[in-house]
Amino acid sequence: MVLIIRRLGCVDCKRIHHELPDILVPYKRYVCESIEVVVSGNSNLSVTADESTIGRWRSWLLKLSDYFLGCLVSITSRYGIETAGGASSLPKSKLQRILQHVGDAPGWLARLVRPVSNLNLWVHTRSAFLS
Repeated sequence: MVLIIRRLGCVDCKRIHHELPDILVPYKRYVCESIEVVVSGNSNLSVTADESTIGRWRSWLLKLSDYFLGCLVSITSRYGIETAGGASSLPKSKLQRILQHVGDAPGWLARLVRPVSNLNLWVHTRSAFLS
């Protein structure tokens, strides 16, 4: 499969932005649907990835879930967007709190990735450029 990712020049900030398709997660080599199935804890896994990759996906979401949740809260506040679920004072897992904002229907990871990446809030975790 070959994907053509459009490059868009912003007249306001004078930067180049890339239009990310819904099936991709930045800096990941698997489609969004595969990662979503794994991190959701679905017992019917049909993902062709080794255990170390699956562990990295789970670790990735766990480490960045507080950041993603903060981004979602900021985006909903800034743009006056309704969340998918009602607010509750009961303690929930990090994933459940994210799902409260984006909904728990299939495609929730794409609904998380798109606003965070399109608003340039995506934290790039590649360390090759740090040395």
